[in-house]
Amino acid sequence: MASGEAKQNQWADKKVFTTGEAAQVCKVSQQTIIRCFDSGRLTGFRVPGSKFRRIPRAELMRFMKTNGIPLDSIEGGRKRVLIVDDDEAINGLLVDVLTRDGQFEVETALTGYEAGLLTESFKPHVIILDYMLPDINGNVVCERIKNRESTRDIKILFISGVVDEQEIRALLESGADDFIKKPFDIDDIASRIHDLLESPAV
Repeated sequence: MASGEAKQNQWADKKVFTTGEAAQVCKVSQQTIIRCFDSGRLTGFRVPGSKFRRIPRAELMRFMKTNGIPLDSIEGGRKRVLIVDDDEAINGLLVDVLTRDGQFEVETALTGYEAGLLTESFKPHVIILDYMLPDINGNVVCERIKNRESTRDIKILFISGVVDEQEIRALLESGADDFIKKPFDIDDIASRIHDLLESPAV
């Protein structure tokens, strides 16, 4: 168990991968990685004066996402959080806090449409979702996510400053897992997310 955790942490800090390391991360053969590299499906560079191939971290993650390979091994256990809010200042603040926590990989979206695309490609564990989005209300986004088998286990934390108690109840009934009213204590966000991740899926 300890050696497995050590290997995960090793991958989490690594910036450039050999084909052998990439094969271990992706759980495929080294020859498969080499074929993908040589065909251009997986890009990188060769070590000058040698035939050794090297793959940058960002490119390996892109390849894994494109091919539906879970990112857990390369992330070292970090959880993916998608922030959906049309207020870029709030997005930036949340990204800063969650990144400093060190246990999250974070993406942001400004609209419900972007949220839908990123839910498919980024595969978040948690979505921080604003109720009032420019193109669609957050409760509709929530219902769509919770009604699909492939995404229903994603935890959804609503944030909003324009709802009353009755609307909060309606949001929770639409499938939300938690709610925080704006303005909120920024230091409370990370702990609320940790709590959501530790709670069982229903």
